[in-house]
Amino acid sequence: MEEKKFDLNSIIGFVLIFGILIWIMYQNQPSDKEIAAEKAKKELVAKQEAQAKADKTKTAILPVAAATPGDTVQLAKLQQTLGGFAYSATLPSAKEGFTTIENEKMILKIANKGGYIVEAKLKEFKRFEKNSGQLIELIRDNNSNLNIQLQTTDNRTLNSKDLYFEPTLTKNGADQILTMRLKAGANEFLEYKYILKANDYLVGFDIRSQGLNKVLNSSKPLDLQWDLKSYRNEKSVSIEKRYALLEYEYGDEKYNYLNTGVGKEDTPEKVSYIAFKQHFFTAILATDKPFEKSKLQSDDLVKDEVIDTTFVKQFRATVPLAFSNGEVDYKMHWYFGPADYKTLKSYDKNFEKIIPLGWGIFGWINKWIFIPLFGFLSSTIGLSLGIAIIIFTIIIKLAMSPITYKSFLSQAKMKVLRPEITELGEKFKKDPMKKQQETMKLYNKAGVNPMAGCIPALIQLPFMYASFQFFPSAFELRQKSFLWADDLSSFDAVVQLPFNIPLYGSHISLFPILAAIAIFFYMKMTSGDQQMAAPQQEGMPDMAKMMKIMIYVSPLMMLIFFNSYGAGLSLYNFISNLITIGIMFVIKNYIVDTDKIHAQIQENKLKEPKKQSKFQQRLQEVMEQQEAAKGQNKKK
Repeated sequence: MEEKKFDLNSIIGFVLIFGILIWIMYQNQPSDKEIAAEKAKKELVAKQEAQAKADKTKTAILPVAAATPGDTVQLAKLQQTLGGFAYSATLPSAKEGFTTIENEKMILKIANKGGYIVEAKLKEFKRFEKNSGQLIELIRDNNSNLNIQLQTTDNRTLNSKDLYFEPTLTKNGADQILTMRLKAGANEFLEYKYILKANDYLVGFDIRSQGLNKVLNSSKPLDLQWDLKSYRNEKSVSIEKRYALLEYEYGDEKYNYLNTGVGKEDTPEKVSYIAFKQHFFTAILATDKPFEKSKLQSDDLVKDEVIDTTFVKQFRATVPLAFSNGEVDYKMHWYFGPADYKTLKSYDKNFEKIIPLGWGIFGWINKWIFIPLFGFLSSTIGLSLGIAIIIFTIIIKLAMSPITYKSFLSQAKMKVLRPEITELGEKFKKDPMKKQQETMKLYNKAGVNPMAGCIPALIQLPFMYASFQFFPSAFELRQKSFLWADDLSSFDAVVQLPFNIPLYGSHISLFPILAAIAIFFYMKMTSGDQQMAAPQQEGMPDMAKMMKIMIYVSPLMMLIFFNSYGAGLSLYNFISNLITIGIMFVIKNYIVDTDKIHAQIQENKLKEPKKQSKFQQRLQEVMEQQEAAKGQNKKK
């Protein structure tokens, strides 16, 4: 009695300690005012730094603004700092100015200073805030820079982002063509050409030089530097951080990505495109002539998910622009748009590789089964996305039902043989090797394959893993509501907690709870048959105890893991487990007849035993060799 009392007291003590820890965490979490103050402090520091930078830039360009084409004295002064590009500072465009081009998909704003895109806004998509109306902006407020380091023949190093380009906007049919020229003379320039087609996310981007062979040092390539701080555009900071990656294609259409972390760096060669990818949107720089070398960097900007909610990742890329006959000439493209598999694939540039569909068979299942089927249901039939997920799940589970049937049938056969296997265990209790041999003979004589129940389950695993890759990457689910979930691509919080629970979060999602309940009853339903079908083997773990533990651990893990994932994935798993329970109920009660199975096994025993497979023969030989060796050791 004392021992039980001690155990009860221990349990009560642990509960109290856990409650005290939760209370301490709650009491010591930063208040809303403290969080707001910290955020305001960071914003103030950033604003002061930006202002200091702006003041410094403004001071530096004052002489430029005062320059005129005919002012030879001023031109001479400018040549002391700008060398051959002093001419660009004497033009009317040598001032803060912008040119805006747009089509049905996006708005691009290009600055005179630097000649690069300072704003890229997508017209068809909005940020995660409900009713905010704010469009997705991949570039804004100086979060991105494009710069070419110019090495001149008079040993200067100039940055194109600090110099002024002259804009010229023309049209060719429906195409808008913006030419930005950094001039060293009337016909000597470095040119950026932007070509925006109607209703397209892809922007032509050409870089070429003309007449600069005496201005630029062509003994080594120019360094093109592109950096971008990705904005948070989705509800879950942790999920956005997980799927925000620097990805690239290199070599002979090989694909890779830079592992997330702090200060991560890679140096691939012959790079054909570089993608600064967020969760559901991406910016891509692609080139027709691969970059011979590259330096790619990625840094996490989210250290605290409560405070760091503006930016997610810092991406940097440095690539060389090689000279040919003293000039530079590269034809490239920008892509600013959704990270949607179908949209990216339509450009035939392998952009779709940036979508994480899984490797090997998992990616194959997603590409050739999940994406076409779900695309058909969501677009052709025009269903609600939640209903489309349910129908999609029903189709997948019905297609897998024969495998489920074979798995349960194997369990039923093993269940029928269990008394005889137990009898062999008692008979050869002191000789495990002999017991294994006799058990294998019984399986062969009865025509039962002990592995038949495992193989169907293994076949289903790739489909389960493919779903974990498919739903978080399904762009169609973004901001689509179903029942209480206002966004199927993000968590369906029904309760917002005033504190954060480690691993779980600060909210309670309902679909993961339903999925966890469904998997609990499914495992409860099948564990008994599995335990009865598979008797305990000597020297092996007690599967019965392990199954009892898994009945409770699996739902708990799903509850924790899925709480911050998209509601679409949780809905799929909830419906999937419900359907599996229904299929197993029908098979168990209306299809599989235990008496018939028993009669069939007894009939099989009277027949000539089936020829053993090569694996079974080899296993039998190994057992016999071990038995013989054991006998020789006893004689010695």
